[in-house]
Amino acid sequence: MMNNRREFLNAIAALGGLGMCGVAHSLEDGPLVRVGQIGTKHAHASGKIGTLRKYPKLYDVVGVVEPDSERWKQVKDTAAYKNVPRMTQEELLNVSGLELVCVETEVKDLLAAGQACVDANKHIHLDKPAGSSYPRFRKLMATAKQNNRLVQMGYMYRYNPGFKFVFKAVKEGLLGDIFEVDGVMSKKVNDTTRQQLARYAGGTMFELGCHLIDELHVAFGTPDRVTPYVRKTYSGKDKLADNMLAVFDYPQITATIRSSVLEVDGFRRRQFVVVGSEGTIVLRPLEAPKLELTLEKARDGFEKGSQFVDLPMSAGRYDGDFMEMAAVLQDRWEFPFSYQHDLDVQKSILLSSEIPLT
Repeated sequence: MMNNRREFLNAIAALGGLGMCGVAHSLEDGPLVRVGQIGTKHAHASGKIGTLRKYPKLYDVVGVVEPDSERWKQVKDTAAYKNVPRMTQEELLNVSGLELVCVETEVKDLLAAGQACVDANKHIHLDKPAGSSYPRFRKLMATAKQNNRLVQMGYMYRYNPGFKFVFKAVKEGLLGDIFEVDGVMSKKVNDTTRQQLARYAGGTMFELGCHLIDELHVAFGTPDRVTPYVRKTYSGKDKLADNMLAVFDYPQITATIRSSVLEVDGFRRRQFVVVGSEGTIVLRPLEAPKLELTLEKARDGFEKGSQFVDLPMSAGRYDGDFMEMAAVLQDRWEFPFSYQHDLDVQKSILLSSEIPLT
């Protein structure tokens, strides 16, 4: 157990044993990772390639695949894509020395593109959620495992300093016996976005709630049971499941995650709350994270009662993912997420979205 506040917070700032501020510098003496991207239409696509290009001493961005010419015209001169060569998928996968591919297509195309990459013996960063077919995702993961390739999922809170505090607090028993978890992941969208989201049966839990489902698994493992509650507020207008709740049952914990696209200024109230017999953490908002800790008694340098915790600064939403990948590919540390972890997360996402596993 950490015996003072400074040591506890220093542990939160660490990334796989390296402080975030020193990660990029410490890796610069290693070989460049040759990386490409398939797709530009995922909501996180420009952020991913933009983050890779922030680190030219770590990553050599060789090209991007975008088969839709109209889409390419829209993005090719933006900061994220400017001067990056456009390629076909076949050309990219045959680039000499290519190690990593970021798969950033529309959700419906993620698994096909990801499967092509692992078939070609490439590591992948696969954005979320991992499609709606559990058998196809299971095949992708089996191929990756057989070929000894990494599959890094694009859940954007894994290196968020607020969640890192939560993970450490749970692991170290700071809150005592955990019995309640509550997450909210919402926003408000226009009718055009509603129509786009309505193409997927899983609705807002599939699109947004998946981020918190991953963090729930990181902190507490796989639940015994998942029960979805699906609501369609404007069923006369579209088929979007726009207001969703799921209950995740553990032996001693009841966890709930809500996700809607109806909430005004929903980013402000995105939250992850963990309640234990000796304390509570309220993480709200999630970006930039603000964390309130309440303790029954003083511990580890934290005071009795409620206090706001000064969290380490984040380098960016996706920086932790790509620092991790560079470090793993340089054999600096072990990849922390197992194939089974991501299979279990995907199963929970589909169950919570009322999407069949067959």
